[in-house]
Amino acid sequence: MNAFATVADRSAVRDEKSTPKRSRPRPQRVWQTVGPPVIFVVMFAVVAALTPAFLGGGGLTIIAASAAPILLVALGQALVLHIGSIDLSNAAIALLGAILLATFLAPLGAVAPLVVLAIVTLCGALNGLLVAFAQVPSFALTLGTLGIYSAAALVTSGATTVYVTANGEGVAALYQTGVVGIPLTFWLGVVVAVILWAVLRFTRLGLGMTAVGRNESGAIFSAVRTRAIKVVAFSLSGFTAGLASIAIIAQAGSASPTGLGSDLLLPAIAAAIVGGTSISGGATNPINVVFGALTVALVPIATAALGIDAQAQSLVYGVVIITVVALTMTRSRGSIVK
Repeated sequence: MNAFATVADRSAVRDEKSTPKRSRPRPQRVWQTVGPPVIFVVMFAVVAALTPAFLGGGGLTIIAASAAPILLVALGQALVLHIGSIDLSNAAIALLGAILLATFLAPLGAVAPLVVLAIVTLCGALNGLLVAFAQVPSFALTLGTLGIYSAAALVTSGATTVYVTANGEGVAALYQTGVVGIPLTFWLGVVVAVILWAVLRFTRLGLGMTAVGRNESGAIFSAVRTRAIKVVAFSLSGFTAGLASIAIIAQAGSASPTGLGSDLLLPAIAAAIVGGTSISGGATNPINVVFGALTVALVPIATAALGIDAQAQSLVYGVVIITVVALTMTRSRGSIVK
């Protein structure tokens, strides 16, 4: 039996001893599973009922297109939250990747996305190495690298918009082509979510990430390679940020420090938490993060569709996000929420 499974089994034994056996799943756990999709469906139904033109005008397509980059960044954020850390820099990495992709497509063609994915994955790995080996708290470390990567994006772009001038057809097709009217950029996020869900539940890496998130000290004593797991988690956060870069270029055909993708950080964190990811670590369902991203993307679109004044939209957005997080967040690790 490997160390990852040992930690997970010990945790399960503790839970079994501390809670009485039940023949049926607890309502709280059921809600944590179905809550995110239910909330999105209810919100969408309310908007569709109040503004039928929104539904008839391709409202779901608009929401999915807006949610695609949020989802991809949120999936990486969810993995880092799963191990009990946070990555404040992955949205900046996505923006830097979009600028690099817009710059590289003309000279490198089809190789450009691969080059960008390699670069942004290394950016994420650097975060992970510093967190794991320099013992810098992830909040402070990624707050610093947020500034570094943002500055790099500003310098790389020359503080202006970088347009795709050639060889952008293949990337643009990801946004222009759809399945059931939904752009492929969103379906890319769904596929990544399913893969990550399987990784977390059926692989040694996933069990190790869960062990680190639930009890890092226990994971260390059980010979789990916690440092390596942190590097992998932050690397995956960088990689999904790179996929978000591709989604940004596919949709906009350009990138700039203040354009599409420049404000992904807070929506991505909100999407991860609205999707049920525990901010304390150890509880993540990447599939529910899909619905978290859809919900976060729906709120500003819905407020505009309902005719709410622009000055009040931020207020509505904040109230809705707080309410949805309160309804969907995982509290199974204890009665105290920090």
